[in-house]
Amino acid sequence: MIIGYLRVSTGKQHLANQKEEILRFAAGRDITIDKWVTEIVSGKKNEKERKLGALLKKMKAGDTLIVTEISRLSRTMTDIMGIMGKCLKKEIKLYTTKEGYSFDDSINSKVLCFAFGLVAEIERNLISMRTKEALALRRLNGITLGRKKGSYTKRKILQEHREEIIRMLDNDISVNVICRDFGISRETFNNFRKADREVNTALAMKNARTLRQQRT
Repeated sequence: MIIGYLRVSTGKQHLANQKEEILRFAAGRDITIDKWVTEIVSGKKNEKERKLGALLKKMKAGDTLIVTEISRLSRTMTDIMGIMGKCLKKEIKLYTTKEGYSFDDSINSKVLCFAFGLVAEIERNLISMRTKEALALRRLNGITLGRKKGSYTKRKILQEHREEIIRMLDNDISVNVICRDFGISRETFNNFRKADREVNTALAMKNARTLRQQRT
């Protein structure tokens, strides 16, 4: 079965351009799209929370998944690598029309997957580095990062950097590294994530990915 996957982040965007591009790609290879899967959802959401997750579960060896861009799969390189890994493991062919990527059982595909994996690791390191640089800049500007008298607590530091923390969790950076970078205890982090639904969800998804990797 050959499936075209279309995704946009908001209802204001249109799926038609993606569909037309995939149809041109299919025509150029003399293949027919058997099924279309479309959804309007942020690429930051884990594939398990999207139609894409259910789709990958149903697809079998020999099936083909076509997207216009690799970013249609996810907004984070770590998640993209996870999806690509599932496709390779289940022997599902994956094509992107704009970049011209082909992921199958060929040596070139395996080399390309290795390169993407390296990029994902670099991305995680860069996020950690940017966090450290931001904290260092705050120190240079005379902002105390630790607990002090008044309302500026370590909890507030986490609240101000919650988006960065979510990105770190999305990129599988460990809680220990996050705690070290922000100069907080594990207990402080746990109290913070329990009070913040998005952070708690990001951590839960990170733990689920880690568990899946340990089982494979």
